[in-house]
Amino acid sequence: MSDSNITVPVPPESLHSDLSRRSPVSNLREKILAIRNSLRPGQQQMADWQSGPLAISAVPGAGKSTGMAAAAAIAIARQYERSSHRRHLVVVTFTRSAAANIKAKIRKFLRDDLSLPQMGFFVYTLHGLALNIASRHSDLSGLQLENVTLITPTQSHRFIRTAIEQWIANNSGIYLRLLEGHQFDGEETERLRRQSVLRTEVLPELANTVIHEAKSSGISPELLREWSKQTTDEYAILSVAAGLYEQYQNLMRSRDFIDYDDMILAALRVLENDSARRIEQNQVFAVFEDEAQDSSPLQTQLLEILASDGGDERDGGDEGDEGDGGDEGDNSSLLTPNSSLLTPNSSLPSTDAIHRVSPHSSLNLVRVGDPNQAINSTFTPADPIYFRQFCEECDRIKRLATMDQAGRSTRIIIEAANFALKWINNQWLATTNNKQQISDNRQVPFRLQTIRPVEVGDPQTNANPAPVGRGLELYTPRDIHHTVELLSQRVIELFGEDPTQNSAAILVRENRQGRWLAESLTPVCKEHNIILYDVGERDRRSHVPQEILALLQFCDRPHSPDYLKAALEALVQRQLIPTQDLNALASLPEEFLYPGPLAESQTETVQKAARLCRSLLRARLELPLYQLISFLALTLNYDQAELATADKLAERVNQQIAGNSSMGGMLSALSEIVSSERFEPVETEDSEERYTRRGQLTIITMHKAKGLDWDYVFLPFLHENLIPGRFWVPPQSQFLGDFTLSEVARAQIRAALHGESTIPDVTQAWEQAKHLKISEEYRLLYVAMTRAKRLVWMSAAQKAPFTWSKPDNLQEQAPCPVFPALKRQFPECVMNLAVMTKQA
Repeated sequence: MSDSNITVPVPPESLHSDLSRRSPVSNLREKILAIRNSLRPGQQQMADWQSGPLAISAVPGAGKSTGMAAAAAIAIARQYERSSHRRHLVVVTFTRSAAANIKAKIRKFLRDDLSLPQMGFFVYTLHGLALNIASRHSDLSGLQLENVTLITPTQSHRFIRTAIEQWIANNSGIYLRLLEGHQFDGEETERLRRQSVLRTEVLPELANTVIHEAKSSGISPELLREWSKQTTDEYAILSVAAGLYEQYQNLMRSRDFIDYDDMILAALRVLENDSARRIEQNQVFAVFEDEAQDSSPLQTQLLEILASDGGDERDGGDEGDEGDGGDEGDNSSLLTPNSSLLTPNSSLPSTDAIHRVSPHSSLNLVRVGDPNQAINSTFTPADPIYFRQFCEECDRIKRLATMDQAGRSTRIIIEAANFALKWINNQWLATTNNKQQISDNRQVPFRLQTIRPVEVGDPQTNANPAPVGRGLELYTPRDIHHTVELLSQRVIELFGEDPTQNSAAILVRENRQGRWLAESLTPVCKEHNIILYDVGERDRRSHVPQEILALLQFCDRPHSPDYLKAALEALVQRQLIPTQDLNALASLPEEFLYPGPLAESQTETVQKAARLCRSLLRARLELPLYQLISFLALTLNYDQAELATADKLAERVNQQIAGNSSMGGMLSALSEIVSSERFEPVETEDSEERYTRRGQLTIITMHKAKGLDWDYVFLPFLHENLIPGRFWVPPQSQFLGDFTLSEVARAQIRAALHGESTIPDVTQAWEQAKHLKISEEYRLLYVAMTRAKRLVWMSAAQKAPFTWSKPDNLQEQAPCPVFPALKRQFPECVMNLAVMTKQA
C-alpha cells in the first residue's frame, strides 16, 4: 500500500522505533483527536471504534466514505500504539471505483493528518478479496487460476443453454408437463411455439435466477431439491431449478470455468481449514465494509470469518472456528462452504448464526450502509434484510450508530425525501392491512430513518446549500414532448450565467428513455454550448468486444463486403474517418482498398478510410496474434477505461485459445463473447468524475447514479407503470399461469434463507416477489431524489408511452403515486404551467 517513491523496505520493528522517536504517542493521539473532532457525530462514532462489531446506518449524503476513511486511518494509527506486530485493516467496498476513492482518502489522512506511512491496510472489492484468499491457498481453494476461465453467467450463456438441453433430455416427463401448461389442445403450431418459449426464455431465466440466488447463498442443488419436497406446485418449480443448476455446475467443473460466486465459495473453502483460517485472521486486525446493504449471505459470512479474532494469543478463534476442514480437494464441497450458514440436516438454513454478536464478541467488524438505498435485490442476490438484521443485533448490544446528518442537499430536498419515505411506508402498511407492524419492520420498503440537516459550524464546505429557485419543482406537462420543452428551458436558465460553476444530471429509469432524451436535447445543447454526456451511450463498454470483432473479421477476410462495411462503421462511430456512403465503398472491396491505375480517383475522405484499412491489414501480417487486440484498441483511440477493457478482453481471449492460437480460434472466442455473454467492462478511478463534471448535463440511469450527486437533478417521466411498475407475465409465457417461474423460485429461496417456517406456495411467492420489486422501485426513487444538492426537478406528463421501445405511441399515464402526494404536501413547489407559457 506504499507510494511508488518509497523504494527501500523497512523492517516493522525499525519502523515502529523510528515512529516512536519522530511521533511520540501523545503527539499521535493529539492528531487522532484532531481528525475525530473534525467529523460529524455519526462519523465520530465510527472513528471511536476500538474493537468488536459495529453497525453504521447512514442516510444519503451523510459522508459515509469520508467517515470510513477517517475511521480507518485512526484504527491504523492506533495499531502503531499497541504493538510492533503489524496486522492490517481490510476495507471492502462494492465497486472498483469506490475502492479507489476510499483508498485515496485513507492515504491522505495517513499522510497529511497523521504523518504516518501510507500502509497497514488493503482495500478490495468483495470478489477481489475472495480471489486474493483463494489464490494464496490454491491447494485448499481448488482454484488453479492459470487453468480456469472466469465467466459472468447470463440466461443466454452457452453453458446455461447447454444445461437446459441436457436437462430436457433427462427429464422429458416434467418438460412435457411444462409444455401442457394450464391447457393445451395439442395443436402442432402451438406446441412448437411453446417449445421455443420454454427453451429460449422461461427455462434460461429460471436457471439464471436460481444459479445466482442459490449459489451466492451457499445452497447446493441437493438442498434445493430437498426444499422442493415442501412445495406442492404442479410444475415442481424448485425441483426443475435444482436440475438446471446441477447440470450447469457439472458443465462448469468439466470445462474448468468459474463464476464470481465460485470465488467466494473458494475463499470459504480455504477458511474451513483451521491452519489457513488462522493465517488469514492473524494478518487482519479488523474488517470495514462499505455498502453493506448490498451483501449476500456468503459475502457476509466471508467477512465475519475474516474479522473474527484469530490472533496468536487465541487457540483457533472461537468466531471463525466453524468449519471442519473436510476434504478440500473434493468437488462436492463446492456448495457447502460452512456449517454456520447452511444446516444441511434441517429443512431450512438459519440466518441467525450470521449475526450472532454480543458485547464481548471477538468479531472486529464495522459495517456501514443504508438499507434505504438497497436497489439491487431484484436482479442480484443482494438482500438488505441481512444488513438490517446486523443493525438489529448491534442495536440490542448498543453497537448501532446512525449517521443521520447530511450536508449534501438543501433543506427542501431533505424534507421532500423524508416525506416520501414516510408516506410510502404508511401507504404500504395501509394497503397490506398490517398496521400493527412497527414502522421500521424489515417488511416495509424503508427503515424509519430521517435525514437531518447538519449543525451550525459543520466542517463541510457549503453544507445544506441555499436552494436554486424553489429547490423542489413539480411539473405536470401535457406529454413527453412538452416535458423536453420545459426541461430544456430550465437547463438553459441554469447554465446561462456561468455553466462552469454548476453540475446537472437527468436521471432516467430506463436506458431507452435516456437515448430518446439524448436525441431530443442534442440540438438544444449544441445551440447553447452545453455539454451533453449520455452515460448510457458512452459508457456501454460492451461495445469494445463488438468493435474489436468487426475489425478482426475484416482483417481475416478483407474482400468480404459485409466485414468491410462493419469495420468502416466502427471507424465512423469512433470518428476516425468522416461519415460517408459506406455501401459504395464496401460494394467493391478490392477497388476501394487497392485502386488500380484505371480506377476512378478517390476523394480525400475515401482515401483516408482506405489508408486506415490498409494499415489494419498490414498490422495483421506484421504483428503476433496476441498483440492484435491491443493494437486495434490503440487504433480506435480508446480512452483509459476502454483500453483497460480491451486488455481484459485480450487476456480472456488469449487464455481461451491457448493451445489453439490461430485467427480462427480468436474469432470464435470473440464471437462467443459478443453473442452469448455479458462482458463486464473495466471501471476506472475517474469514472465518477466524468459523470459529475461541472458545465455538463449528464444523462444517466437512476441505478448508476447511486453514490453520485449534482447541483441540479432532473427526474422526468415519473409514471406509475415504471415506478413502482407493474409485475406482469409476458404474453408468450402465460400458458404456464399468471406468474413467472423465475420470480416464484427467487421468492421461495429467499423465504427459506430468511428462516420462514414454511416455503410459500406459488400464489404467496408471487405476491412476495411483487412486494420486493415495488419496495425496491420506491427506494430507487428515494436514491434519485437525494442525488440533488440545490434543485430537484420532477415531472409526470399526462401522456407518455406505454413502452419506451415505441416512444411515439402516447397514451394517458397515471403518475407515480408519490408524485401527487408531494404536490399536496408542497403546494408552493407546484409549477403553474399556464403562467409559464404566458411568460414565454
